[in-house]
Amino acid sequence: MLFDTHAHLTDKAFDPDREQIIGELIKLNMAGVINCGYDAPSSEFSVRLAEQYDFMFAAVGMHPHDAKFYNDAFEQKIKNWLAHPKTVALGEIGLDFHYDHSPRDVQKQVFIRQLFTAGEFSVPVIIHSREASEATYDILKSEMKSERAGVLHSFSQSTEMMRKYLDLGMYFSISGPVTFSNASNLRETVRYIPADRLFIETDCPYLTPAPYRGKRNNPAYVRYVAEKIGEILSMEYEKVCEITCQNAKRFFGID
Repeated sequence: MLFDTHAHLTDKAFDPDREQIIGELIKLNMAGVINCGYDAPSSEFSVRLAEQYDFMFAAVGMHPHDAKFYNDAFEQKIKNWLAHPKTVALGEIGLDFHYDHSPRDVQKQVFIRQLFTAGEFSVPVIIHSREASEATYDILKSEMKSERAGVLHSFSQSTEMMRKYLDLGMYFSISGPVTFSNASNLRETVRYIPADRLFIETDCPYLTPAPYRGKRNNPAYVRYVAEKIGEILSMEYEKVCEITCQNAKRFFGID
């Protein structure tokens, strides 16, 4: 069964047909979808969707793009959302040194604060790291307080960085770019990720895999990520689905 560990069905791209998309996922018997918040509205919406559908779960937090807006009031909202039984992680959080929508020092401070909150609630973290691999690693090494560890979402860093994160107990989620023709380095890294540390995701509506690249992504397309990983690892598609689904359920504490 397919488990999409990182989706954004709260995104406005799904406003015209969100219920139809979810209905199709139900027909596909998806094992699970985690909708990841990145600000207050998306986090709140993720919790509401999780309440409505058994196979959906929520992650809540503030994306590094919006770190400059983080304050005590938002932190209290995170704590309230984390108390909900269908909220399974804090994220997506982390660092983004590509766009720098928030100052880097502020991003780091907010990342650390949210890691501390995750530790308070003993929940895992879902991490966004773009062009900030060493800084992300340094903060996780010194500041990660949750015994539940974390996952590097849409992982595309080097094999060397993967191994450093692995030493911290981290997990790795692979998304659509693994199917791109120019992603040979990522496919090589996937070969070395331990099977029990591997997730699959869409990050929909973004990062649509081949053969639908350029169109809106949705959780059903996570199957193409699973198929490509099967090719890379010489593993049957059904086995990839089984392993990644069980990994996700164990990591996020889902029965």
